[in-house]
Amino acid sequence: METVTLTLDAIETLARTALERAGTSSANAASLAAGVVDAEREGIASHGLAYVPTYCEHVRCGKVDGGAAPMLALPRPGAVFVDAATGFAHPAIDAGLDPLMAAARINGVAVMGITNSYNCGVLGFHTKRIAQGGLIGLGFTNAPASIAPAGGTQAVVGTNPFSLAVPAAEGGAPVMVIDQSASVIAKSEVMKRAREGEPIPEGWVLDAEGRPTTDAEAGLKGTMVPSGGYKGFGAALLVEVMAAALSGATLGLDASPFSGTAGGPPKTGQAFIAIDPGTFDGAVFAERMTRLTGAITAQEGAQLHGAKRAAAAAAAALREHLEDHPGEVPAGLDVVRV
Repeated sequence: METVTLTLDAIETLARTALERAGTSSANAASLAAGVVDAEREGIASHGLAYVPTYCEHVRCGKVDGGAAPMLALPRPGAVFVDAATGFAHPAIDAGLDPLMAAARINGVAVMGITNSYNCGVLGFHTKRIAQGGLIGLGFTNAPASIAPAGGTQAVVGTNPFSLAVPAAEGGAPVMVIDQSASVIAKSEVMKRAREGEPIPEGWVLDAEGRPTTDAEAGLKGTMVPSGGYKGFGAALLVEVMAAALSGATLGLDASPFSGTAGGPPKTGQAFIAIDPGTFDGAVFAERMTRLTGAITAQEGAQLHGAKRAAAAAAAALREHLEDHPGEVPAGLDVVRV
């Protein structure tokens, strides 16, 4: 089979067109396609074009309302609330992101809750935009239950990722993005292996009887293994409180799956906190971050969180530049070593 390489513009057009043909509004499709493009740019294939057929399937079956219009509210000076109205998370987050950052710049800190939502794709895509606005971004998103508590066999919480994005310091620390789920591996990776009929490493999942398995399909019928045992379950509980209980979204216990067509809209939620690093002493914060990140990157073989994604994005930018300007290396292009 011949391999076809698509430009990022072509990926955006393909994703947006597929979503619109499935019944997604043009505005919502554009918002979602931006997340797909960013995932492909950063080498996160599981949340890129590979996920678009699932998005389209869920629009068609009614698991998500492709035409939903997010409803924005500002209940307090430092609070933003968005009802996704059973639509995609991306346009709901887009609706609240600028008000969130504006409130953080005024108050020093602000929080955004999102309810009646859906899978938000790569959580770090959203927190990274907060960091690009010069603020610290902290994000949480809950998911349908797939992790059992230590000593138990029944799933109570989802893989529930959290993400921290820290802005770059002028002449010092680079943007740092931590984006990790409470499970050993993101469930989307197991779903990807199941679609492709490939085995998975032991230690990722347990089957329906609580036994380790390398069968991705069996794992999807069982539970995910929490990272660090009970500590991973505790991290998932933290996210569940922030993303679901606080915003009034559906608990993972009651949410329909993100895979397949069973059940109605999952109505899960997200929460984001934006913090102005200059709230106390911006210069000291920048110095501390430069010192901290430098202690990591100075070690041979060590890399900063988000460096691999940044390297993939830089490589994608270089490829696209060379297609338009063969042999010319662009000045100022960041090339990240990993």
